[in-house]
Amino acid sequence: MKTRLKENEKVALTIRPHWITLVPSALVSLGIFGAGAIVVYAGWAYGGLAFFLIAVLFFLYKMAERKNNLWAVTNLRVIDECGLFSRKAKECPVDKINNVTYNQSLWGRMLGFGDVQVQTAAEMGATTYINVEQPKLLKDTITTMQEEYRNSQMVRQAAEFASALGSQGSGKFAGVAAEIEKLHELMVKGIITEMEFRQKKEQLLRS
Repeated sequence: MKTRLKENEKVALTIRPHWITLVPSALVSLGIFGAGAIVVYAGWAYGGLAFFLIAVLFFLYKMAERKNNLWAVTNLRVIDECGLFSRKAKECPVDKINNVTYNQSLWGRMLGFGDVQVQTAAEMGATTYINVEQPKLLKDTITTMQEEYRNSQMVRQAAEFASALGSQGSGKFAGVAAEIEKLHELMVKGIITEMEFRQKKEQLLRS
C-alpha cells in the first residue's frame, strides 16, 4: 500500500480484486500467443517470438496492475487505491459510512468473489467495489472498524467528561463521572446497548 498512514492508524485488512479479473487478460494473451504461433508456422520465426514476448509482457503487466489495485480498511478510513505507474487513491472515513452491503452471484459464492457497496454521507454518495475477493470479510471488517471507532470516541469523551467534573472538586460530580465510566464499561462488554448508555448518562447528568 502506497498511502501513508496517519498517527495511531492501523491496517485491519488489505484486499484485492479476485483473480477472475485476470481471465479476460489471459484470453487476450492466449490470442496473441496463438497469432505468434501462426506467424512462426508461416516461416517468420522472429516475428512469432515478438508475438510471444508481447503476450507474456501483457499478462505480467495485468498481474502487476491487479497487485497494485487494493482496498485497505484501517481503524480510521477505507482506502481505495489503484495504479501501477500512476497512482489514484480515494478514501472514506469510517465515521462517514452509513451502511455496508455485499452481493454475490452463484459463481461468486462458488469462487469467492462479489461486489461490496459502501453507502456514505449524502455529499459522498455510494461507492461500489466490484469483483472483490472475500466480499463478506471486507464488509465485516468495515463494520467492526466502525464499532471500534465509535467506542474509542465514547471512551475519549467519557474520559474528558470525567476529567472536567473531577477538576471541579465536587464529590457529587466525581460520583457522576464514576457512574458514567461504569456504564461505558457495561456497554463495551455488551451488557447494555449504546442507547441505554446514552439514556442513563443523561439521567445522571440531570440528577
